[in-house]
Amino acid sequence: MTMTRQDTSSRRSTFDPPPGIDAATLCEAFQLSAAAGGDTPALRAAGGGVELSWRQYASRVESIARGLDALGVRRGDTVALMMSNRPEFHLVDTAALHLGATPFSIYNTSASEQIAYLFGNARPRVVVTEAQFVDRIRAAVPGLDQIVLVDGEADGARTLAELESLTAPGFDFEAAWRSVAPDDLATLIYTSGTTGPPKGVEITHGNLMWEWRSARHLMPLRGGGRVVSYLPLAHMADRFASHYCSLVSGATVTSVADPRQLVAALPEVRPTIFAGVPRIWEKLHAALLAQLTSPADPDRRKAGLEALEVGGRMCEAQRAGESVDPGLQAAWDAADAQLFAPLRARLGLDDADWVGSGAAPISASTLEFFAAIGIPISEVWGMSEISCLGTINPLEDTRIGTVGVAIPGLELRLADDGELLVRGPNVMRGYRSDPERTAEALDADGWLHTGDIARIDDDGYVSIVDRKKELIINSAGKNMSPANIENALKSSSPLIGQACTIGDRRPYIVALLVLDPDACAAWAAERGLEDGSAAALARDSDVRAAVAAAVEEANSRLSRVEQVKRFTLLPIDWMPDGDELTPTMKLKRRAIAEKYAVEIEALYQ
Repeated sequence: MTMTRQDTSSRRSTFDPPPGIDAATLCEAFQLSAAAGGDTPALRAAGGGVELSWRQYASRVESIARGLDALGVRRGDTVALMMSNRPEFHLVDTAALHLGATPFSIYNTSASEQIAYLFGNARPRVVVTEAQFVDRIRAAVPGLDQIVLVDGEADGARTLAELESLTAPGFDFEAAWRSVAPDDLATLIYTSGTTGPPKGVEITHGNLMWEWRSARHLMPLRGGGRVVSYLPLAHMADRFASHYCSLVSGATVTSVADPRQLVAALPEVRPTIFAGVPRIWEKLHAALLAQLTSPADPDRRKAGLEALEVGGRMCEAQRAGESVDPGLQAAWDAADAQLFAPLRARLGLDDADWVGSGAAPISASTLEFFAAIGIPISEVWGMSEISCLGTINPLEDTRIGTVGVAIPGLELRLADDGELLVRGPNVMRGYRSDPERTAEALDADGWLHTGDIARIDDDGYVSIVDRKKELIINSAGKNMSPANIENALKSSSPLIGQACTIGDRRPYIVALLVLDPDACAAWAAERGLEDGSAAALARDSDVRAAVAAAVEEANSRLSRVEQVKRFTLLPIDWMPDGDELTPTMKLKRRAIAEKYAVEIEALYQ
């Protein structure tokens, strides 16, 4: 499907190369972008407050780098960042990069146990955070003494201003950043696997620079554009689409601290590139459709329905490769002038060169709606292990139901079982301190085994049909390991014998729970109950209360998005090699989803 705004592609073709696109490292890219940007805005907060020019950004990066060096941060060290979306994140992350250090982010919803694991794996020399997270961090890592706060004060912690006042004798900032090499680590992205603890994906400067140079051929990138930072900073999507995009292109980054304020912030920003998870597009779709077809205004409803019908016909013709009838073009132009263009302006997407959707599947009806109103959404596929994007739907030939074609230079092939394999310069170096799982993901020939089952058509368009790995990706695009959640549930009470969590493409996590037969027998004996079967005790109010308390206890050890919102206690026992379990007691997830579809749907009512 091609774009319906006829002037956009011609405007895009006149873009000059972004200032930092050909740099060897992110540090060099930043320096080139800062020099080109001068006094134009670089970092700002939505709704007012902090705003820094590129010149000020560069000056602050140098002073923060000097302070970090004075605290002992050296090339190869890691710096932990835990903060909401705010300009200070970009300042500190970029400063750490200029020392050859590796900044990485922690999800703000992480529990202390999770923070402790990440710190044990990454071993940060300094933690930069907000006052609201200090107690949780200290509970995770007692005795941590190098904490810097970007807001407020706390005992034993430095403020960012105090950090910037530090300097060590002999420190040479320019020599430091010029010594950073493409093979140096730029970040760690902690991503949930199918089992076990999070994996630290090691991404280099060279990975990210190549990724942007390749992606821009399918994802237009103008110099000095505008982007929004609103997704979690621990997720590669926001780092790529806002932080690294800004470093290589000189784009102004507007930080939205509260993602619920995103829609309000878009008209203020008017982003030139914008990526959203399916849940955002689906909510916008519902809201805009209601506005265009509200029965409260019959005339507007009639005009809206007619305009959408014209937009749909325009898209169908373009998707089929047909020339557009002059009458249809005139009708669409009229609908655009009267309804669609004002709607795009109200949304703040009237100057967008590219908008995308990724991280989870999106409905065809949502894609068709936005294409009809002149906002063609490019569905993409990617993963942290390939520095973000692997396939992108080209704007000149977007095909609904696919995630597009490989970015130039990235090789794709299918394994015998249909698993998508990729190879290219954007593939991670490996998982931090985890050679075993690195070897599982990267074979001897350099192919990354993605865990996704796919199809590739004759034109190179990729369709993702299933996930080989048991990863939950909720409707907001957050990746979670079901095994981690299930282990927390089972460890919270001996009553819980089996747990199966559901949440893929869903708004929240629910669980099917099965009682442990031995624990049931003990419970019944202690209370003098005649029937200690799972069928009987699943209906017992005291048992249900005990299980509910156990779920809450498990939730306290999980991040907010991982927490189980609703559960059902099944009056049955799952036996090895039965419908639900393999002979070795592994969950048959697909079979469970099919067998208990009614119970699962009831949990989402």
